Amino acid sequence: MAPPLRFLTTGRVSALSRGIEKVDQEKSALRVELRRRRSKAHSIRGPAAATALASRFLTHFGETIMGDIVAGYWPMKDEIDIRPVLNELANCSATAALPLVMGREEPLTFRQWSPGDRLLRGDFGVSQPNFCSPVVVPDIVIVPMLGFDASGNRLGYGEGYYDRTLGKIRGKHGILTVGVAYDEQECEKIPVEVKDVPLDTIMTDRRTITPAK
Repeated sequence: MAPPLRFLTTGRVSALSRGIEKVDQEKSALRVELRRRRSKAHSIRGPAAATALASRFLTHFGETIMGDIVAGYWPMKDEIDIRPVLNELANCSATAALPLVMGREEPLTFRQWSPGDRLLRGDFGVSQPNFCSPVVVPDIVIVPMLGFDASGNRLGYGEGYYDRTLGKIRGKHGILTVGVAYDEQECEKIPVEVKDVPLDTIMTDRRTITPAK
């Protein structure tokens, strides 16, 4: 005989809802502070940080990325600039890709990109690859973020695009995730939910962090 179905009691549902609401409130408060920190760091050393991050990334991966597909992003406002990394990938015999938003509740898709390719303006003002560019499955995904902690937890913008995307790809294809940020965006502890996907590596313009598994 099949075991009886178990249902959450009203009290347990309420407790779960309160827990999720508390995490959401903590994340919202952190986002305000981290935007301030990021903006300040960007205004002080934006170009220098971009150069330092590119050097760190390319030195760290070296020839191991030959033949790989590396998905990045086109920076917005005061996000740390990874375009120097993307521009150098061809010299490393690697292929660059950029994310494309398919819908508000859909995972991202990645399309091949080369320096000089025309970009389109998508949701939230994000610069995206052309729909005619080939769809690719990345081996490495460079992930933007508002904050991170030493355990590899990431705080994004709250839309869930990267969590949905990374969870889907990891179910079918081995990938390495590299979160990038300014050093000042580190937090003691990022509040997390079950749906949040941790990072494999974190790189700032000053450090490389490999979270303990």
